[in-house]
Amino acid sequence: MEGLRHRVRDVIRRSGRPQREFAAVMGLEASKLSKSLSGTRRFTAEELIRIADTAGVTVNWLLHGEDAADGVVAAAPRVAVATEPPPDAGQDGRAAREQGRRRQITDAAWRLIAERGYHSVRTADIAAECGVSSAAIHYHFPTLRELLDETLRSSVKQAFDRQVAVLHGIEDARERLHRLIELQLPSPGHLAREWSIWMQVWTESALDPAMRELHAESYQRWHDTIARTLRDGAASGAFRADLDAEAVTVRLTALIDGLGIQVLTGRPGRTVEGMRTALHAFVTTQIEPPAGGAAAPDTPAPHAPGPGAPATEHPHTSEETP
Repeated sequence: MEGLRHRVRDVIRRSGRPQREFAAVMGLEASKLSKSLSGTRRFTAEELIRIADTAGVTVNWLLHGEDAADGVVAAAPRVAVATEPPPDAGQDGRAAREQGRRRQITDAAWRLIAERGYHSVRTADIAAECGVSSAAIHYHFPTLRELLDETLRSSVKQAFDRQVAVLHGIEDARERLHRLIELQLPSPGHLAREWSIWMQVWTESALDPAMRELHAESYQRWHDTIARTLRDGAASGAFRADLDAEAVTVRLTALIDGLGIQVLTGRPGRTVEGMRTALHAFVTTQIEPPAGGAAAPDTPAPHAPGPGAPATEHPHTSEETP
């Protein structure tokens, strides 16, 4: 896709860094970046995520030239982090440096909130993580609340960047659904920290109308992505022809949320593998056609062992991407 290659070249130019240095910052071999830009290899999903993160744009913008592009993943929510092509370092080096500093601060705050909690992080903690003074933090974010809210919005962006990068170009609805499930598992590392952030968004949403708006619109995007996948699968024959996509989406997302909470909070017997097994069982019994092809009567969704999971709702590899 020449458009993608053109936009990657553009963000590298705007960064003010040589191509080799840009590759090093995003953790990619310079030769691989060169081959991808020349069209002799494809960017992987993980590389697109890293480029978007390094450049401060969305994967949707890299792929389509606009944040709100609508594809297999529903269009971006209105309250998501606004992302535009970064300032041109060649013309405005200060603006580019300030954007980079804001991103460094937000990334540090994201890690600290995930590990310590929204209300336990202080400006001095973030400053120490970034190796700057508290005054430098206040310059970019006058209040701690502004920084913490921006961090939560940034987490929403990360989750959807991953979905767009991984699902882009996957036409088969069954494969898309299984990929979506895999992206929602609170596996150790980044995904577990992302779940930690999202659980804190839930808590804040119950108390703060402004955060409630972020939650509602972002969750609607996640809901719409699942529902769209189910409708596509029903139309193609991959899923039951009589599938009620909206109703099943509510049940599937509630199951994901409830199991994810139990895994992340360390409930005895709850594991990522067990969550994966339960979700695949739901897909097999409730979404995919039964053996023989005839639609089976609807039956209750399978539950994880023990008391039912909370029925709340949630958003949120390296395959080659065109």
